[in-house]
Amino acid sequence: MTTSSTRRHARPLSRRVAALFAGLVGLVAACSGSVGVAGPVPTSPTAAPSASPAPSPSTSSPAASGAAASGAPTTAPSASPAATTAIRVYLFQPDPAGGDAHLVPVTRTVPSTRAVATAAVRELLAGPAPDEAGLLTMIPAGSQLLGITIDGSVATVDLTGTFESGGGSASMLGRLAQLVYTATQFPTVDAVRLRLDGKPVDSIGGEGVIVGAGVGRMAATGSLPPIFVDGPTWGGALPNPGRVTGLANVFEAQFTVQVLDSQGRVLAEAPVHATCGTGCWGTFDVTIPYRVASAQLGTLRVFDTSPKDGTPIDVRGYPIELTPAG
Repeated sequence: MTTSSTRRHARPLSRRVAALFAGLVGLVAACSGSVGVAGPVPTSPTAAPSASPAPSPSTSSPAASGAAASGAPTTAPSASPAATTAIRVYLFQPDPAGGDAHLVPVTRTVPSTRAVATAAVRELLAGPAPDEAGLLTMIPAGSQLLGITIDGSVATVDLTGTFESGGGSASMLGRLAQLVYTATQFPTVDAVRLRLDGKPVDSIGGEGVIVGAGVGRMAATGSLPPIFVDGPTWGGALPNPGRVTGLANVFEAQFTVQVLDSQGRVLAEAPVHATCGTGCWGTFDVTIPYRVASAQLGTLRVFDTSPKDGTPIDVRGYPIELTPAG
């Protein structure tokens, strides 16, 4: 895995996130076809979004959106704040219990652009930002985007050959999952085809990880935890009441979601029933009200219970921003 210490358009986040994340580690361990557009950024990655539309990502090349992706201003500076667009990238969060790292979504803010698919992939290639302490990427440093085209519901992403350098099959599957989930956050993109240095590829890596005619989210679930929260994002805001969405593959499709305050106290807890489980992936979408006296950094935690003795298993959690009810 590689990390990046620089990224130009990080969403502002309190420095306390890093400290909270470190505390969370201990807490969790203790619990043990014509070219088209890609549409608005969804709030729920497991279904078509119902949120108000964000700018549609037009297909693009580096020349078409280089200024926006590189951070260069597209207009002369003014006293009023520049318009921005929120996008997601998908990174890896280590398992505090010592298991495999798993995919998590992170919100990034970029200068306003219609080419949001291009902006999202470029943000992904930049790696973790300084305020995303503890998160990792499996994409090699130096990987660059050469262009994206969208034909029907398939995005063809052209990257430099560096993308497949180094690492075994687990690393290849991980970086492919990062790319697939980042590109398919847009509701009109269902799958990703890959080109390297302008040439279509059927597999990547020395062990031949198949990419073929296109890879969708369900083909990349090997990089997900059993309970994958896709909203809210890592370090993102949880409105009050808060909506929690994602995918799960757990015993009898049932698990628990909790909201914890800055001291680790449980503010709210709700049972969740996914649309499928016990060997299949199902979606979930639950709204949880909680009480907090002031805005603060808290924790969103999910876990299953052991059918053997009822103890928490598959425990995952990450920092979120909490707010009092309106």
